[in-house]
Order: sequence, then C-alpha cells, then structure tokens
Amino acid sequence: MAIGSWGSISTKVIETDKNGKPVKQQSQAKFRDHDGVVRNVTAVGRNKSAAEQNLVKKLQDRAKTNRSGELTAMHKINHLLDLWDRRFKAQVDDGKFSPTALETCRRAVKNHIRPALGEIRIGEATTPRLDTVLSKIKASSGASTAKTCRAILSGALKFAVRYGAISVNPVRDVDTIEAQPKNQPRSLTTEEVALLRRSLAADERAVQADLPDLVTFMLGAGVRIGESLAVLWSQVDLEAGTVEITHTIARLKGEGLIRKRAKSKAGARLLHLPAWATAVLRTRHAAVHLDNPVFADTLGGYRDPSNARRALRTALSPVGSTARRDLGLTLRALRRQTGLTRKQVAARLEWPQTRIKLIETGRIKVDHELVAALIATYSLRLTKEPDLLTQVHTATQPAESDKLAWIRTHALRKTTATALDQAGHTARQIADQLDQAKVSITQDIYMGRQAANPAAARALEDAFEDPDLA
Repeated sequence: MAIGSWGSISTKVIETDKNGKPVKQQSQAKFRDHDGVVRNVTAVGRNKSAAEQNLVKKLQDRAKTNRSGELTAMHKINHLLDLWDRRFKAQVDDGKFSPTALETCRRAVKNHIRPALGEIRIGEATTPRLDTVLSKIKASSGASTAKTCRAILSGALKFAVRYGAISVNPVRDVDTIEAQPKNQPRSLTTEEVALLRRSLAADERAVQADLPDLVTFMLGAGVRIGESLAVLWSQVDLEAGTVEITHTIARLKGEGLIRKRAKSKAGARLLHLPAWATAVLRTRHAAVHLDNPVFADTLGGYRDPSNARRALRTALSPVGSTARRDLGLTLRALRRQTGLTRKQVAARLEWPQTRIKLIETGRIKVDHELVAALIATYSLRLTKEPDLLTQVHTATQPAESDKLAWIRTHALRKTTATALDQAGHTARQIADQLDQAKVSITQDIYMGRQAANPAAARALEDAFEDPDLA
C-alpha cells in the first residue's frame, strides 16, 4: 500500500441488546502510516453503515495528518490551499512578504479559487481545466484578478510538486495573462500642477482634509500615499531637506490601521526634497512631537490611505464643485420643506433612491430638465424660481477644475518620474526614487511618453547626405 492509503474495510458486531439485536458494530482496516508502518485503525457505530462511515472519516483525517509534509494527488485543492496559506503566513511573519499581499491573496482564494477548484483533487488540476477556470475569472472579474489567481495557483501547485503530489506544475503551460493598465501612463503638465495646487488651496473641504500639503509632498518625493502618511517628524531633516521613507500605512482585516515596514529592502530610502516641498514641511513644523506623523488625522494619529484617496477624488470630481454642492444643499432644503423623504420622492419619480442622494450631495451632474422634474414633486416650477434657476445655470457650467477630474494619487508619482526623466536622470535613478525593483516597470508604468525627439532628425541629417536620385 502507498503511504497514507488503506486496505479493505471489515465490520463486526461488538455489542447486542437482550434480544440479540446488534446495537454497536466495529469497522476495521489496515492503514499504512507516514512512517511506513501498517497499523490497524478501527471505528464504531450503531450499525454497519455508521461504523464504516466513521472509519472512512478517521482514515481520511489520518491521511491528512502529514508528519513528513507529503502530499498526494488524491488530496483536494482546498487542503493544498490550506497548507499554502500557512506557509505564506509564515513568510509574512518573517518579513519576506507584506501583510497586505496576504490579504489580497486570501481574498482571491476565497472569492475565486476555492469556489472553482476547491473540491477537485490535486491530480485532477490539469492545464486545460486551470486554463478554463482562469479564463472565466478574467471574463467575470478582470485580467488583474485572473493574474493574481494564476500566481496563487502556480505557487500552491509548485508546493505540491515539491512534496511529491504531482511531477509537473500544470500552471506552467497555462496562457500568460496580460493585465493592461486601465489608463495609459499620464503625468501632469506644469500648468496642470499649478492648477491642481491652486484648486486644492481654494477648496475649503480639500484644505480641511489636508490635501494641499499632502499633494505637494507627494509630488516632491514621488512616494506612495501610504508611505507619505507613515512619515514621522523624527524622519524629517528640515536643515538638510531630506526625509526617510521606511514604512507605509495599511489597513488589515481584524487589525485596523497599521504602520508596517516597506515591502522591500529598497523601500527604505533617504530622499532629498525640492526646496518648495521642504518649505511646506517647515510651515507645518510647529510644536510637534517627533513620534507624530507629519500628515496626521484630526486626533493626531495615522490617516487611512483610502480616506485620503476618497477626499482627493471628491475634491477633483467634475461634480464636486462648490456650485454643484450648493445646488444640492438647496434642493435638499426644498425637499425637507415639503416634508418628503428621499424614498417618497424617488417613488413618485420612479428613480432609484440613491439618485436623490447623489443630487443632494452634489455627486451627480444635473441639467435644467432634471432639476425641473425633481422640484415638480415639491409643487414648484423652475421657471417661477429665478434664484434657483440662476443656481442651476451656474452649476451646469464647466469649471476650470474639471480638467483635473482624471487625476489619482498614482498620477502624482508618474508626474515626479516624468519630471526626473526630462531632467536627464537615468531610469535606474528614477526607479530608486520611486522604490521600483524593476526599471522596466518604472519606464512602462510611471514615465510619461515623451514627445518625438527633435535631436534624432539632426543626427540623421549629419549621418547621411541627401541622396542623389537623379
């Protein structure tokens, strides 16, 4: 018998009642243990069927108790994923991988891999089957999720190869999944940077969210938002104009916000800041504690990167202008004067209830027809409300800040990289600034495409004479 397998099962009666009717039976089978020794394994039940089921369960559990770490092709993918998860968790504890990477992988395993493959056996995980599953994940959840699932399966089945369950990793021949970025690398122009800083400084909510200084710092350092929020005053040298980047802020399930080490050794780096970024930090540096974060929340603690991103999206949203928000507040006041709830208004107009909320919070573009239909439920006519009509007209006008609606926090890193590229820095130097392990990632993702090189034409003119075709 192979290690972890068992022979035929036999059952006998071991107890009867006073009438001689069997009330307890015992099933038995020989099991070859993981030390190679064959042992008898028994289990009891009220009848033959129950005794055999209990024995089979006991044998299966014994087979999973793998003292040598061996796997077999008969183990299910769920069991393999459990082993892989424990190994990955140990590597996270050793600092080899980031806790956020573990969270991402566990989410992909729970939502995609276990439902599709968990109950099949390792030996049944063939290349065609895996290719089909990953194709479905790509179609339903996107290339990025499918790429993550492919990497997880590759690592788990590599683990199975190492411990003897299979001889070849079937993921090896699965088609490579290319996850193209949703938007091509784009950086801000000098004019857009100036407009961005001007718009944030003029937006009261953006100032309350501490966005102007945060954005300026990110542009000057080229760091991720989580890294920016993890910087302590003790890591800033205002005289030298430098900042140490050693940690990042992340939110982990069950733990909340944590300040964790950078994801790679290269992530710990000393950066020199431009004078304008240092000036911003100097104006913030008053009576602060050295252990406090530079960009703290209202209580002096760490800020959640997700909240900071959301605040920036709101500030730059094309429907987040002051005029549009003011119109929303006016429409909310009119609804409340009538005593109607959003649910009642939505029911009358046959709109989703969330649409009313989006209008009243300035989170949806409106026009004259939409506002007229809405206030008709309040027994009002837009043409009879001149002040409201003026407000609607103002809110529907394009604003200069609408040009910034595409900007996300990563665009700031792309802007920094592109500016350094234009200044003549090498790709390696820029990658070190941004903490990118591969220069190719910096070039493909973070550097904006440059305009055609005019020096190329001059070089070709010098290299070749005008050909005489006559």
